[in-house]
Amino acid sequence: MPLEIKFGTDGWRGIIADDFTFDNVRRVARAIASYVLKYEDAQRGVIIGFDTRFASQLAAQAAAEVIAAAGIPVKLANDYTPTPAVSYAVKSSAAAGGVMVTSSHNPWNWNGVKFKGKFGGSATPAIMEKVEEELLAGATPRGAKATLEQTDLKSPYIAAVCHFADMELISKTKLKFAIDSMYGSGRGVLTGIFRDCGVQHVAIRQEVNPLFPGINPEPIEPHIAMLQETVVREKCDAGLATDGDADRIGAVAEDGSFVDSHKCFSVLLQWLLERKKWPGDVVRAFNTTRMVDRIARKHGRKLFETQIGFKYTADLMMEREILIGGEESGGIGYSRFLPERDGILNCLLLANVMAEEGKPLGQLVADLQREYGSHYYGRRDLHLPDDVKQSAIQRARAQSTQKLGRYRVLKKENLDGVKFFLDAPTNGNGAEAWILFRASGTEPLLRAYAEAASPEVVTEILTAGENFVRNSG
Repeated sequence: MPLEIKFGTDGWRGIIADDFTFDNVRRVARAIASYVLKYEDAQRGVIIGFDTRFASQLAAQAAAEVIAAAGIPVKLANDYTPTPAVSYAVKSSAAAGGVMVTSSHNPWNWNGVKFKGKFGGSATPAIMEKVEEELLAGATPRGAKATLEQTDLKSPYIAAVCHFADMELISKTKLKFAIDSMYGSGRGVLTGIFRDCGVQHVAIRQEVNPLFPGINPEPIEPHIAMLQETVVREKCDAGLATDGDADRIGAVAEDGSFVDSHKCFSVLLQWLLERKKWPGDVVRAFNTTRMVDRIARKHGRKLFETQIGFKYTADLMMEREILIGGEESGGIGYSRFLPERDGILNCLLLANVMAEEGKPLGQLVADLQREYGSHYYGRRDLHLPDDVKQSAIQRARAQSTQKLGRYRVLKKENLDGVKFFLDAPTNGNGAEAWILFRASGTEPLLRAYAEAASPEVVTEILTAGENFVRNSG
């Protein structure tokens, strides 16, 4: 019996050689081809890219051959490619869709497939539902074999992001950056841009190493420890990191402290509203900082809260003008560019903010904390048996759960997982404390996310949350 393939928050992922096999990649490719033939203009073709993971290039070739055999023209990347470069190629060439072979930030032994809609962003939930229908039906589309050609997806994309950011302004400053590609498919992209523009930089982990030695290619602690050390040692004004397929950002301040995606999102939002004054609403995922709410409110912008997964943000970007949309994992996107998260572009825009404000990254974060109240964030990934995981979610939903640790539960929300708002101290105008319990859509674990007005309270809430999850009584 064939393996059941399920699409999570952003495509399908599996363990290499166990779930992620060439046969299963071909099954997914056939479902995508069948979707394109039924619902899109198939002759516009499909763009296919791949990251630096083990077997990604071969899997992309296998997917390309299946899709071309179904009668759909294919353009296949000629090199490791950031996911947003695939999305950009889809939109700029008016293709019918895009396929990216990647497992993003997952550990080295994972791989997967993402599907991009013709609009150049994560396929919407409605599209993915149709692809899943084709998969369940065992679709095997056939047609007159179409062309399959290799192409450079990076050069046009690099030109586009450099046009969107103010590279001239960045190049005029004396700012110095540390660049960390985490062995991912962003390798050489930011360093090439900075080199060509004369921006001072040092680079780490640019080589291809599918084992991602010592880390998961996710730009959060502890995986960015080498970047933190590099920033301090080389006296940089900031460190900029991208994940395994370069659609997410992480950052480090000039003192080596980690700047999480929530602060990156907030810094960029404040800059867009204060300096650029671009129109549009703001979108954040359910597990993202509520500092964004305060910034949007101050500037009279409507704020939307979505389920977790950038496809929900992309869906909103199809319906209305969205200034910026962001998620907890470092994915941030702009309707003006693409309805897609983009780690490379956001690294350039953070450098743009620093250049325009004349401040290092840590100072920009401190300014926000002072103006909008102290907000601190944390996350714990709990690897658990499925029964413990499901029990925890059920108990969190139960009316009888009215306390977590020493804090009362003021209210609960269940847009995606279960979120408790707690009566923890706000230290004046700091963050209202909350914790969210959610089973991962792509990995066998339960995540606990928390925000509060001090790092100590965040740690306390997460510890109480972990105790609650593991105590099945």
